[in-house]
Amino acid sequence: MLVCFRSRIQTPARNDSLYSILKSPPSKTPNASKTLMAAPGTQLKSKRPTCPSCSKPTSLCLCIRIQNPGLQNKVNITILQHSLERKHALNSARIAKLGLQNVTVSTVSDVKFDAEFMIHLFDPGHNSGSGQNGEKSSDFYQVMDNEADEFDASHVTKGSKEPVITCSVGKYGVVTNISIGNVWMPHVQWKRRLSLDKILASKVAVDDLAKGFVVKKLQKRRVNGSDEVEEVEEFEVAVPPGSVLLFPSKNALDVDGLKAMDFEAKNLIVLDGTWSKARRMYCENPWLRFLPHLKLELDKLSLYSEVRHQPKAGYLSTIESIVYALEEIGDYPEGLDNLLGVFESMVSDQRRCKNERLSKLSSA
Repeated sequence: MLVCFRSRIQTPARNDSLYSILKSPPSKTPNASKTLMAAPGTQLKSKRPTCPSCSKPTSLCLCIRIQNPGLQNKVNITILQHSLERKHALNSARIAKLGLQNVTVSTVSDVKFDAEFMIHLFDPGHNSGSGQNGEKSSDFYQVMDNEADEFDASHVTKGSKEPVITCSVGKYGVVTNISIGNVWMPHVQWKRRLSLDKILASKVAVDDLAKGFVVKKLQKRRVNGSDEVEEVEEFEVAVPPGSVLLFPSKNALDVDGLKAMDFEAKNLIVLDGTWSKARRMYCENPWLRFLPHLKLELDKLSLYSEVRHQPKAGYLSTIESIVYALEEIGDYPEGLDNLLGVFESMVSDQRRCKNERLSKLSSA
């Protein structure tokens, strides 16, 4: 520390052996303090022991609180989780992962430089002109054909020769470039500039997407904090037939509205993050616009409200939204309400820990 910070400290006499050590070049041996912390048997620990399943401290483990882990939900849950939410103490998506059997989680990051999305249809050999002459004159919310209900996502990326949509997106969802595959060229009406709205105006494109697709996101990021930028694959998500996005957009429908459209929800896509992060995820993932949107007509206060900001009534946590949505849809496995009890206990843990910290600060 004398050398690093150049402190002017007077000593009674210079110890030549100590001086020679301080002036000598830095050793290539590992840092002593790091070695001590890593050495087995030492009492210094950098982290509290955590549960490998729920990632909570073992003293606050959620696993033992779930009465019936792995409930059989018929409607699959796909969670798009913001990267900052994954390790948050109040992340409730972990309860869904533990409590429900059919749950998949994909991590989503904010667009910092540029992102590219590529969409491949589930069935590359399907009749892309299925809606051309009105044989399948479906609107956006029509139920998909029975033969398209089952799929093999691994077959899609191998079988598709080209994506039907390639889209470049900048920060906050600014679409900088978009192109479509040859299969849609005769059916999408555009002259000077292609847009998502023009794709959505094509009955052929909408019908093809309704049969299911796979979306891959390539994200650009800095390499080790340098000015060099590399492109990496962030996620590849399968969007099967019957997928619906749980998001209260202006065009969102309630469950009765979906039923009126004769739409059967089979896969519920949920955005996991703070409300500001969820809105940004929605803007920066324009492929979500190809899905029907579901809203919950609830006027409930979230259990979050005591420890986390809730903009207004009806703005719920991820696990609350999932449970209430499954109830509305009609997928209600026995023990589903227990997941809300587990969430309430997790919030109580956080509130107690917060009060304990404040108490220690006030007494110091």
